[in-house]
Amino acid sequence: MLDAVVVGAGPNGLTAAVELARRGFTVALFEARDTVGGGARTEELTLPGFRHDPCAAAHPLGINSPAFRALPLERYGLEWLQPELPMAHPFPDGSAAVLSRSLAETAASFGPRDAGAYRRLVQPFLPRWDTLARDFMSLPLTALPRDPVTLARFGLAGLPPSTWLMRRFRDEKAKALLAGLVAHVMAPLSGFATSAIGLVFALAAHARGWPVARGGSQAISDALAAYLKDLGGQIHTDYEVKRLDDLPPARAYVFDTSPTALARIAGLGDLYGRYRYGPGVFKIDYALDGPVPWTAPEARVAGTVQIGASSQEIGTALRAASREGRAPDAPFLITVQPGVADPTRAPEGKQVFWAYGHVPNGWTGDLTDAIERQLERFAPGFRDRVLARATAGPPELAARNANYVGGDIATGAVTGLQAVLRPRLSLFPYATPHPSVYICSSATPPGPGVHGMSGHNAAKAVWRRLRQT
Repeated sequence: MLDAVVVGAGPNGLTAAVELARRGFTVALFEARDTVGGGARTEELTLPGFRHDPCAAAHPLGINSPAFRALPLERYGLEWLQPELPMAHPFPDGSAAVLSRSLAETAASFGPRDAGAYRRLVQPFLPRWDTLARDFMSLPLTALPRDPVTLARFGLAGLPPSTWLMRRFRDEKAKALLAGLVAHVMAPLSGFATSAIGLVFALAAHARGWPVARGGSQAISDALAAYLKDLGGQIHTDYEVKRLDDLPPARAYVFDTSPTALARIAGLGDLYGRYRYGPGVFKIDYALDGPVPWTAPEARVAGTVQIGASSQEIGTALRAASREGRAPDAPFLITVQPGVADPTRAPEGKQVFWAYGHVPNGWTGDLTDAIERQLERFAPGFRDRVLARATAGPPELAARNANYVGGDIATGAVTGLQAVLRPRLSLFPYATPHPSVYICSSATPPGPGVHGMSGHNAAKAVWRRLRQT
């Protein structure tokens, strides 16, 4: 009998399997697709030689993850590559705010009226970032806080809605950039704890940047898989699990799946009946005949570029997708251009690029024209650079990855109490009523992102139980 079986080979499932194998437990991992990866894959979606990341591409939480930093992933081929700027937020007049490794450069880009306010907001947390990140990403009840005072101060700043945080600033550059940071988890700007989301992304950039993985996000998954195999773990791909009886006998079963899929497979009935899924996304992967022709010079050297003319425009787009059940006329876009740091992604002189906008969960329309109209506002002539495009709306995203229910790449709405208490109201979110069944996906704390911490936290709960039996 195995000690643990893990279902789902996304970053969290792989991390959970590695953490258990590191501690001497026998582990087997089962994945429905023909390769490991989940939300960290790389594929030729458009033309030969153009290597796209179908989901995550820039990894501020990955390089800052306490779980990843404790593993020898560089030994297995993972190399982080840093763009000149982690992120830029251009405006229609050709100017831009930036999120730089330098706190001073970032503050200066907001203008003299807001530079001091930004420094006062962020500076107190930067010297304690590593401890804060561990405390923030390890909650709840997986570890006692190492710096409870700093964590409490962060909570005071982060738990209110981001609309409150924006009141610290007078001009639109700071407000729009922070609104865009919150929108990375598709949360309405007025939601509970949305200030914390913006602060985490900003602090991560100042601490270690927003890098890409050389060769593509698949390198993260492949490094985890190779390490797992060296530890004696087994990996089985092309193996769809429909019920627990499909799996070999084990002392524990750990699921990197959506809560509803876990309940169906494990026979847990309506355990997660109140769990809510959030907006979907409409994503386009581009093969380009050269760099994106951004008007703002800062955007040309940034790995990630946020597209939203104002905080009001961003808020309107988020409300349309999450509350009004319609696709926004002017979608807020998150875009990534890996080639500014990693020229291996495309043939010489060419570029890969992706952009996505938010749409209602399960939406079946086509957002291509609206996305490209937005891009043309900030990069006139963009359409002339397009060699090929691969589009994926909510149905296609859900077909590629069963965790993306209705196209929700966060595996659950990051709103209300569900922003911090996921997937149900419980002090032990990784456990289920079945004593041998656990969940480790992005539906559990600390939530979405390629960081492996949900898998790490779940594995800790599992190994504590296994050592008691």
